[in-house]
Amino acid sequence: MARESHRQLTVALLAMCTALLSAADAPEGRRLREIVVDRYPQGKVYIGGTTGWQKRAKGSGVTLDREFSYVTPENDFKHSTINPKPGVWKWELADNWVTHCAKSKQVLRIHGPISPQCSRWAKEDDRSAEELEKSLVDFMSKLCQRYDKFLHVKWLDVVNETVNRGKWHGPRPGTARWENPWTKIGFDQSHPLKPPKYINLAFQVANKYAPNTKLIINQHGFDAKSWEMIKGLVSYLRDAGLRVDGIGWQAHVDVGFEKDPENIRRLGELIRWAHKNKLSFHVTENNVWLHGKKKDYQAQARTFAAILHVLLENRQSGVVTWNVWNLSDGDSWSEKKAFDGCLFDRDYSPKPAYYALQQLLEKPPKAK
Repeated sequence: MARESHRQLTVALLAMCTALLSAADAPEGRRLREIVVDRYPQGKVYIGGTTGWQKRAKGSGVTLDREFSYVTPENDFKHSTINPKPGVWKWELADNWVTHCAKSKQVLRIHGPISPQCSRWAKEDDRSAEELEKSLVDFMSKLCQRYDKFLHVKWLDVVNETVNRGKWHGPRPGTARWENPWTKIGFDQSHPLKPPKYINLAFQVANKYAPNTKLIINQHGFDAKSWEMIKGLVSYLRDAGLRVDGIGWQAHVDVGFEKDPENIRRLGELIRWAHKNKLSFHVTENNVWLHGKKKDYQAQARTFAAILHVLLENRQSGVVTWNVWNLSDGDSWSEKKAFDGCLFDRDYSPKPAYYALQQLLEKPPKAK
């Protein structure tokens, strides 16, 4: 009995220390989620962050819940995590997110279910079109039916990274590289774009089994040809009678992105095109990479703020969302850790970029 009392006291003290540490580490000023509720009550502006469920205990969980009312789990809803091979289903991490976000009053985006981040089984070179089609339909059907019933599951990136530098992203030899095996299912040769059939198939399933979730096409890169293909893809799917609710731009960019005025002009045009076509616009994975040994965190802050500024200018014409990909510089994926691309440093202390976004949200530009 004494041992159990000691254990309970220890747990309570640890919880108290964690709470005190979290409070001590909190940035100056209002939390980002508080600003959004106060300044943007119409539900047209969402500010979010990404981490993985297993990273939460390392510090990102406290920061995520404190700062953001919109969450994009990193890899926990992807094919590679949930359905690593036929007949094997691992829902625990995804279920954890859905439960936690409901308790924390956070809306959730399901990211990357049909994407290059698929299982090694799907990437095997001898995988047939029939096997891949069955896997896609099985996985997407179960995913949509499992989570569409939750009102706080707001968006679903039905497909991710479909285009790479103006070409449909396809398979590569082996299983260890960034590749997209889903194109083995075939292409629609009847359409000028010749789009991969898997995209139409994924949207068919999502339309059928996720009537309450907003359906998004998420895309990396910023070259003009790729985005013309994405625009054409939206028309192609809608002409087929399929619902598409929004488009997402990943926005992994280098510091100084905004110094080219053409980048800012094109971003504004893309947002306005989306809203004109009744699509929400999402910056889904923003990082600002700093190359070299000398890091200019003030310049990084200016780049982050320039992207959010364009979004906020267009907040009246439709929904805009912004999400930082990983919270801490130490949480970035391996080949990017040296580039310090996040809002918080390795100790989860806010960087100048955090305060730049905080100030911009408090005093936004006039909406166009």
